[in-house]
Amino acid sequence: MPGSDDAAMRRLPAALHERARAVASGAVEVAEPRHAATVVLLRDAAEGHGVEAYVLRRVVTMAFAGGMYVFPGGSVDPRDTEGEIGWHGPSAEEWSAPLNAEAPLARALVCAAVRETFEESGVLLAGPDEAATVDVSGDLTRWSHEQAALLDRTASMGDVLRRNQLVLRADLLRPWAHWVTPEFEPKRFDTRFFVAALPAGQAAVHFTGESDESRWVRPVDAVEGHARGELAMLPPTVFTLAELAEHGSVDDVLAAATARDVRRILPRVVVSGDDVLFLLPGDPGYPSDPAYAADGRR
Repeated sequence: MPGSDDAAMRRLPAALHERARAVASGAVEVAEPRHAATVVLLRDAAEGHGVEAYVLRRVVTMAFAGGMYVFPGGSVDPRDTEGEIGWHGPSAEEWSAPLNAEAPLARALVCAAVRETFEESGVLLAGPDEAATVDVSGDLTRWSHEQAALLDRTASMGDVLRRNQLVLRADLLRPWAHWVTPEFEPKRFDTRFFVAALPAGQAAVHFTGESDESRWVRPVDAVEGHARGELAMLPPTVFTLAELAEHGSVDDVLAAATARDVRRILPRVVVSGDDVLFLLPGDPGYPSDPAYAADGRR
């Protein structure tokens, strides 16, 4: 929703103001962003009341987005580029354009999306073939061991898929957005947002570690909770939820995702007196620095 004037969605947490001012003054070096992927898991809400999204609250001690509600996700890992894996759905070459990435990076982003979703929610976007998804509820002990192997980096997503004779179901993902962390953040990510329906027979399970709470929430309720100060979220999360609130079902979201023109968005923070303004490309006052393209790219 670039260009929206909703103040609540643009509220920059006060804890970040000092860092934003330091970067604006040139006192702090700007960090290079790491490629990352995040997945908005969706299910239909009861009685036709739109959709619900799965969110986690990161523990306050986390260096990035501590105490914030986020979607499952994380940075691309070298494991995500390893070897050949079973794959069904759009190829890496087909993912390249919507993800604004060369094919090898596009493949790694899709693999990271599936891996991080499994690590953080227990939902595995994979199956024995292109017509089915795996039933992880049948042997929770087995799958928790696989999850632990991913988390401690003794296995890659490819290893997990191969030893369980599964293929990655890239067809279950849809591209939704592409956000780059503003330059004032000490840790920055170049993140592709995906949407995916919760597979039949699977359930999201909260795992402690990087998060201390999880919940299914209607997007409209989450946005309103954020406006009231009850749910702390960074702007990309709020904007994504606000967009999802416009759709009546998961099928509607997936259809909309297929038709979306995903562009890279680099928010800019402008310091003006006592104000710290969070601006998006197209907003009045967005820096017209010639080093940036119209969509926020350097």
